[in-house]
Amino acid sequence: TGVGGRYSVLTMVGVLPALLMGIDVKKLRAGAQSVLDETLAAKDASAAPAAAGAALHQTLAAEGKLATTILWPYADKLQVFGGWWRQLWAESLGKDGKGSTPVSVLGPVDQHSQLQLFRDGPGNALFTLVSVDTRGNGLTAPRARARKLGLDYLAGRKMGDLVDAEARATAQTLSKNGRPVRQIHLAKVDAFEMGALMMHFMLETILMGRLMGVDPFDQPGVEEGKVLARQYLQED
Repeated sequence: TGVGGRYSVLTMVGVLPALLMGIDVKKLRAGAQSVLDETLAAKDASAAPAAAGAALHQTLAAEGKLATTILWPYADKLQVFGGWWRQLWAESLGKDGKGSTPVSVLGPVDQHSQLQLFRDGPGNALFTLVSVDTRGNGLTAPRARARKLGLDYLAGRKMGDLVDAEARATAQTLSKNGRPVRQIHLAKVDAFEMGALMMHFMLETILMGRLMGVDPFDQPGVEEGKVLARQYLQED
């Protein structure tokens, strides 16, 4: 009771769909607890990834280099996760003329559609790349066919090898061109890792709000829109 919608993913309301889908909610919460415990036990910010992430965002903002923060998972299973993260960041921190626009993209698809802008555009974004162990997984490119097409570097390679190589290439391309990049690596996408990832970003958002001097838990802009919508529905 009293937990805002975007922070309620681990409450009974939030996990009900997961329960119905057969997801192991105990592991989901265990992953979240592991990150919370790590953060509370940290002796300084460098030992708490969520605090370090908030500090990185605030430093870039103070230098006028944070108009956008970009979440870039190289895992199709994390595409929907980006939608939740966008709401969490935008609704919690976009206040008092402050904040940065959250953008969620997906690799490798957006590596080919967005990387040009990200590398050579305004340069006012922080990139968070999330990778998963994919090497050695997936379909294999036939050796003979690949060589016949002049694609020797793909001969005998798995699809997961290609995804892994592209994730590393994107991070290095951005970094070499002066773009701030951080990387989060997951062994796999499962209930435990998702709980950990959710808790990390919730804590990072809360701490960022404190650094910015805004309340990360209210949403006056959203409430104003709700009031007007109800008003319009009551009109003849």
